[in-house]
Amino acid sequence: MPPNSQRSLLRTKPVEQLTSEGAHSGLRRSMGLISLVSLSVGATLGTGIFVVLGEAAPKAGPAVVVSFALAALAALFSALSYAELAGAVPVSGSAYSYTYATLGELIAWVCGWCLLLEYGVSVAAVAVGWGGYLNVFLEATVGVRIPEELAAPPGAGGVVNIPAAVVVLLATAVLIAGVRESARATTVTTMIKVAVLIFFVAVAATAFDSGNMTPFAPEGLVGIAGGASAVFFSFIGFDAASTAGEEARNPQRDLPRAIMISLGIVTFVYVAVALTAIGAIGVDRLSAKGASLSTVMAEVTGSSWASTVLAVGAVIAIASVVLTVLYGQTRVLVSMSRDGLMPPVFAKVGARAVPTTNILVVGVLVAVLAALVPLGELTNATSIGTLVAFGLVNVGVLVLRRTKPDLPRSFRTPLMPVVPLLGLVLCVILIVGLGAKTWIAFLIWTAVGLVVYFGYGRRRSRLNQDA
Repeated sequence: MPPNSQRSLLRTKPVEQLTSEGAHSGLRRSMGLISLVSLSVGATLGTGIFVVLGEAAPKAGPAVVVSFALAALAALFSALSYAELAGAVPVSGSAYSYTYATLGELIAWVCGWCLLLEYGVSVAAVAVGWGGYLNVFLEATVGVRIPEELAAPPGAGGVVNIPAAVVVLLATAVLIAGVRESARATTVTTMIKVAVLIFFVAVAATAFDSGNMTPFAPEGLVGIAGGASAVFFSFIGFDAASTAGEEARNPQRDLPRAIMISLGIVTFVYVAVALTAIGAIGVDRLSAKGASLSTVMAEVTGSSWASTVLAVGAVIAIASVVLTVLYGQTRVLVSMSRDGLMPPVFAKVGARAVPTTNILVVGVLVAVLAALVPLGELTNATSIGTLVAFGLVNVGVLVLRRTKPDLPRSFRTPLMPVVPLLGLVLCVILIVGLGAKTWIAFLIWTAVGLVVYFGYGRRRSRLNQDA
């Protein structure tokens, strides 16, 4: 490869150019602090508790509570880095745009490609879990249950997961309606979700038995680390908030605040729910079939009313996760398309100030993925994509401090460079804790991404064409 070509791969996009393009993107600035916090909490709260707790608990035992705390700690260090970059570079591309401004085009492409994996697979994973709670709700209220063949993907006892595809398509329709309508729906469903989980903690705490917490960590640190790796994807919500940089009314002020507030809320709720759930019925009896919290409610109360209430809340709450994370993926695609690395159709904004074609294409593809791929493989793939993106953000904040020390920042990561370095180290530790199948899938995804970049994106990159 000629020297000039090598340099083009490492060319960074000026922060001023990023913010200027974001200001003229055609997206509507209509989101305040409450909407941004709701978007962040809505994208986060539910993925790890409503769906994955029953799968992560067998790995760590009762120490899954520590796994959540460890994952939250890793997310905190990364969130502090995100908060600084979100205030300094308030655009819709999230970690992709931050990496483009600090580490160069090729690494930015890899980061954006990981974000597409993170968001798309996360939406599919949560949609798969939604079907389990929908069955609990239908069976308790009308005595009907969706047949296993139509409510589970191949490899998980079924043929196609129709409920998972339906909830993705419903979220797609809401996003097409407009960002203001999406924000209102997110705020309402997030409030319902928090109320339902508070109700769960109150009920489950009445049956808490300390004997269910022993042995606390049957597989020791290995099990705790494995559990943390599995649930880390539950903390991607603040990343979704940072994708709203071009639709926030005051992004420099509100984005850092929304990121930190939302992380604090979801960490507290995750730990409280995991602690009371395991304390109430023990690890062995937690269901690994998707509706684990409803199982806890049924056993604690000895009747179906509490699990029905929880199932109703979960159906609404998990749908909001699908909505908000799908929103994040489409906004990352907007930025990549605007830079020439993806086809221009993904950046085209329609009459309702949203990227309509982008939303339609993404919604249909994710619906197919949710209908045909089992939950476990989806959550692991989401974790590795998230961790790579977070690691690059931690490196990016260090680079931007060095290359642009005078750039206005509405939030500054404390204890530099310790915090981003610790965030990077913890991301690496959690990546190592993922299984061989996840690594193989990730390497295949990365290889495909590099083929797409060198075959399409690099030749059409606006930055390279301008140069």
